Amino acid sequence: MPANAAYDWDAFNSDDYVAHNYARLSDADRRILELLGEFFRHCEPRAGARGVDVGSGANLYPALAMLPFCDEITLLEHSSSNLAWLRAQTAGFAPTWDAFWDVLAVHDEYRGIGDPRAALAKRAEVRQADLLDRPDLPAPYDMGTMFFVAESFSTSLEEFRTALCRFCEMLRPGALFAIGFMENSQGYVVGGRDYPAVAVDAAVVSRVLTPLAAELDVARIDMGDTPLRDGYTGMMLARGRVT
Repeated sequence: MPANAAYDWDAFNSDDYVAHNYARLSDADRRILELLGEFFRHCEPRAGARGVDVGSGANLYPALAMLPFCDEITLLEHSSSNLAWLRAQTAGFAPTWDAFWDVLAVHDEYRGIGDPRAALAKRAEVRQADLLDRPDLPAPYDMGTMFFVAESFSTSLEEFRTALCRFCEMLRPGALFAIGFMENSQGYVVGGRDYPAVAVDAAVVSRVLTPLAAELDVARIDMGDTPLRDGYTGMMLARGRVT
């Protein structure tokens, strides 16, 4: 069974991935952003709060969702091509992401950031890390996100479990988290290359996260009338607090 290490992640075509998935704001991502904004806006203020987005890939919206609540946001990524994309985009993100920010900015906490590009450039740090190697990081983070990673980097259910455990280990007890999943994914193609997935549903996600989290909620997000690709049945958003 092919595991994460069997794939050439440095060859991941970041621009193709963004063009296919984020050139327009999909109904599913809009709903996820609505849920993220509503969830995070209730977090307790914490001086010097630090956030982490694990396996950021070529996606900025998880980091944008944490922006009003963190003085620092670390974007962890393994792929060299995605690292280069993240460093360029955190320095000044493309207009594509304005529509994603606008969904969040219905809330006062987000509107209070007058210039999200400048804020992200100031607060974001992009770091290379391999999630399966238990990255050597500073003290636990105060909040965290991980989107379309655990089920989308291997065909191994054991590596799926490991990814979720490693993610929760990075967060302090009581920290808010949000994790996005593709539901029943059969794999995907980026830039003509095949990439792996393990098919999971809400029952699997809940079973793995329940020992790691409190106040856990797993919401299913319908793919809408225009699916991003073949080979999945929807999305899921897990929210809770690390125990």
